[in-house]
Amino acid sequence: MLGLEHDFRIVDTRATLDPDESSVATHGRDISPERLEREMLQAGIVRAVASPGQRAAGRSYLRANNAVARLAIDRPFVAFARLNGPRDPGTGPVSAVRNLRAERDDHHTRPDDVEQYSYDDRFHGFTLAPHVDGLPDEDVLRRLEDADLPLFVHAGREFPPEAVETELLGYDLPVVLGSFGGYPLDAELMNRTLDLLDEHDRLYVDTSAVRYREVLERGVLEHPDRVLFGSGAPDVHPNVGVMEVLTLDVSEDLMARVLAKNPARLVPALAEGADV
Repeated sequence: MLGLEHDFRIVDTRATLDPDESSVATHGRDISPERLEREMLQAGIVRAVASPGQRAAGRSYLRANNAVARLAIDRPFVAFARLNGPRDPGTGPVSAVRNLRAERDDHHTRPDDVEQYSYDDRFHGFTLAPHVDGLPDEDVLRRLEDADLPLFVHAGREFPPEAVETELLGYDLPVVLGSFGGYPLDAELMNRTLDLLDEHDRLYVDTSAVRYREVLERGVLEHPDRVLFGSGAPDVHPNVGVMEVLTLDVSEDLMARVLAKNPARLVPALAEGADV
């Protein structure tokens, strides 16, 4: 794919880096650090938040997180630690019953893990995919609140805006919902998430996998300081995500906010001067 030409500084808040060298092919595509770096360069992306891909059930993210932090050294990646937990993220009565008995297992994120990541200058925030990794317990969420680092959340049909509000938005920390909270391609959920931005000052959204121009433009125009560019690489080539923003009918100033200013304000390691 050809490289893009534009005059914007771009940073990416949504990239996955698989540290397992025996499995550098996912969905038929090579996702080695070198390949990911090349694709970012083609799109004009100078820096990207990176966290591990999904681990097998029953496996801790501790080693994967540390591996991503090592791979980020001398590369244009900003490492985020991925978390998991024992609680069911569902909103129905069955999930409620399960959560009454939910107990943290050895492979689940502990409060001490959060504290360690928070004071380790290799990590700049956290990621959470409740629909595959479960929800952390209250002790862990309280430590996240104390750390006050950004929490990037994979939200959508299996963890909708109502669940996000109930489970996470009561804590005083910055929360970023991937894909406008509507993955996959659920415009109704995306618009409901944008409504939540009116009520929660520390809630943000990223643009990964938001394929609806009208929804993207609504988010940028109504909440210009709380929309962050995210590509969703390597599942999506960064060029695609960048072009979806560049072709919006909004001003260049608003594009610059989404592509760099907003992410850098939330994650200082993405700011100009931090480029590798």
